[in-house]
Amino acid sequence: MSHQLTKYSDLKVGQKASIQKIITEDDISNFIEITGDKNPLHVDQLFAEQTFFGQRIAHGMMSASLFSTLVGIHIPGTGAIYKSQTLEFLRPVFIGDTLVAWFEIIAIDPEKELIEIKSWIENQDGQKVVTGRAVTSLLRGLKNAN
Repeated sequence: MSHQLTKYSDLKVGQKASIQKIITEDDISNFIEITGDKNPLHVDQLFAEQTFFGQRIAHGMMSASLFSTLVGIHIPGTGAIYKSQTLEFLRPVFIGDTLVAWFEIIAIDPEKELIEIKSWIENQDGQKVVTGRAVTSLLRGLKNAN
């Protein structure tokens, strides 16, 4: 299979991309299976009802993992290398919430091989639930490329 690597010249400051995801019970179960994180806030309805959240919440890192999809598929895209990601969790995410994860390129430095990206996730009410900043770079080429 042939893949076209993203080049720095393909990207522009101000360029945006987003993806949408509805958080489901299966998502929670799958995330627990992968991570082993069985915090009662995520798995025990009676426990969660006694907290200020009033119900079970999704794992913050599950929501933030949407950023990985943006990096590898949308901005920068094929050949992107994730260097860092800061995260600030602002609001809880509940089962049934519709999330939209956003990336916006804020700086590109081909000489230093760095792309700085503003990142945030909004819920169905347009409220930011996660914010942060990503730094990525790009692969220079592939071995044995035709």
